[in-house]
Amino acid sequence: MLDVARAEALIREHLTPLETVRCRLDLAAGAVLAEDIVADRDQPPMDRVTMDGIAIRHQSWREGRRNFRILGTQAAGQPAVSLGDDQGCFEVMTGSCLPAGCDCVIPVERIQRDGEHARLALEYTPERGQFIHPRGSDYAAGAPLLAAGTLLRSPDIAVLAATGKDAVTITRRPRISIISTGDELVVAGQPVASHQIRSSNDVAMAAALHRIDLGPVRTLHVADNRERLAHDIGRELEQSDILVLSGGVSMGKFDFLPEVFAALGVSQVFHRVRQRPGKPMWFGTGPGGQMVFALPGNPVSAITCLHRYVIPAIHEAMAARDLPQALAVLGAAYEFSPDLSCFLPVKIRYDRDGRAIAEPCPTNTSGDFASLTRTDGFVELPAETQHFPEGWTAKFYPWL
Repeated sequence: MLDVARAEALIREHLTPLETVRCRLDLAAGAVLAEDIVADRDQPPMDRVTMDGIAIRHQSWREGRRNFRILGTQAAGQPAVSLGDDQGCFEVMTGSCLPAGCDCVIPVERIQRDGEHARLALEYTPERGQFIHPRGSDYAAGAPLLAAGTLLRSPDIAVLAATGKDAVTITRRPRISIISTGDELVVAGQPVASHQIRSSNDVAMAAALHRIDLGPVRTLHVADNRERLAHDIGRELEQSDILVLSGGVSMGKFDFLPEVFAALGVSQVFHRVRQRPGKPMWFGTGPGGQMVFALPGNPVSAITCLHRYVIPAIHEAMAARDLPQALAVLGAAYEFSPDLSCFLPVKIRYDRDGRAIAEPCPTNTSGDFASLTRTDGFVELPAETQHFPEGWTAKFYPWL
């Protein structure tokens, strides 16, 4: 039985990178950038005014001038006008070019206008260069802005638009199939008997993947029947890059998945991980390089393994740069005696220093998914330790 770190390493070793495609900028949010982006021009591309008011030559004020003749208006979006008269000024708007020959902007609140003249408040002391966003002060033309592997967020999309990109090269989002197995499962909305349970794993896992837009997701339910499993899994292998299954992977009489996988040419990489919940987890690769994750059917196990292994693996296959690992400290001591890594559900609060404090909220069983609604995620506690004191620092995985 593998430990958690070895299972994670084996998944990485058997990933099939996804190819790159061109994507319209308005559809690129949440995708992984597959090209380096450099600035096509200075930003800002001109000396930019940051305050409504008047623009003057600062030396005129230093020489004692407090009354300036308004020569015109510099509006945003217009080419820069030129100041040729030290006795004059230009009315300027936020976002406009700084008129040539000016090096100081006086806010409108600090002037008194009298017809075509603007008088500065006597007690006001302006600084040279104030309220001016200098050309190229954010970045210069040719500066690196975004690296391949960036998971595109709204600020990144803004940068791409500012460089003139209406389309970018991204890593293709994977096609994902989620299959829930088990005769006992009933789809929500259908009549359910006392000996049956409503299917929740498939919709919960699909919801997590949809929240971070990791690709098109298909969900289906398959009964515990070898022939039916072989038929449906075979079809999904042909249509998907990643298969995520729940149930049918333990040691029971009706846990058919390992033998069905073998018959379909899906090679086992590992089965069973030294962890709780989720010990029976299975991982392998399909004949076309598909990643196949077979997770335990217990809901807490399934959703935990999805967050701990499947979602990071998808980001890796999309060539995303390493995402920052969140950390939290235990807000209370916790004991865990089995020789297994413990994925402990927690509620997060923040102390005065901004540290994430994880309050342990263990579930009743690995089927107690309702209790997860009162938690924010889980922390990973290593198998080598049994007593975890208050203040212990651990990796934190938030629910999506």
